[in-house]
Amino acid sequence: MRIALYVTCLIDLMRPSAGFAALRLLELTGADVHVPEGQTCCGQPAWSAGNRPLAINLAKKAVAELEAYDAVVIPSGSCADHLRHRYPELLKDDHAWSARAASVAARCHELSDFLVNVLPLPEVPGTFDGSVTYHDSCKGLRQLGIKTQPRALLARVQGLSLREMPDCEACCGFGGAFSVRFDAISTRIVDDKCDTILATGADAIVGGDLGCLLNIEGRLRRRGDTETRVLHFAEVLAGGSGS
Repeated sequence: MRIALYVTCLIDLMRPSAGFAALRLLELTGADVHVPEGQTCCGQPAWSAGNRPLAINLAKKAVAELEAYDAVVIPSGSCADHLRHRYPELLKDDHAWSARAASVAARCHELSDFLVNVLPLPEVPGTFDGSVTYHDSCKGLRQLGIKTQPRALLARVQGLSLREMPDCEACCGFGGAFSVRFDAISTRIVDDKCDTILATGADAIVGGDLGCLLNIEGRLRRRGDTETRVLHFAEVLAGGSGS
């Protein structure tokens, strides 16, 4: 299987270690994995901000770059949702692009779902000496049904114990531009999330969307917490979390 790893902007710019971890995991499946050099933003920020023309142009760019692959794997629920559900919607009225967008969308997968349900991960190389709690991101959970997949993978990590928090499905307050436009509300939401995380006593908070993780990490550090680690699940699975 010829796979395109769609890295995402945030991982590329803010946490490349998560991208390299995702690459390592995909290579362990035996697939022929590529990271298309021309990939940029999927267009979700433009779409969320109401800039439909820019969102359409970015969708066409991505479709052209990704349509030659058997599968497109994305280490982000929000970006995976955008490619799967928004691309066909944005290009449905364009005769030259509608079928191409639908075809690419059908081959897009969030990383944990791909490693559980499409091309199962044969081994988990990472180890983790401690406990983690898992944050379910809104788009991954509600739009893609990502819930059991990352937990099933984490359960295979030697030394790791999972401590579930009561409100693991509650929003972290990021929501892309929401955290900028409504900063006071966002701060209150992420404070609640941080309180819930700390109440578990877990050594690390783990998730599958870097936007959520950066938001949570930023608030934890501003509150004076320098101990709780914040990790993408791919980093834990691949052994790149420094554990």
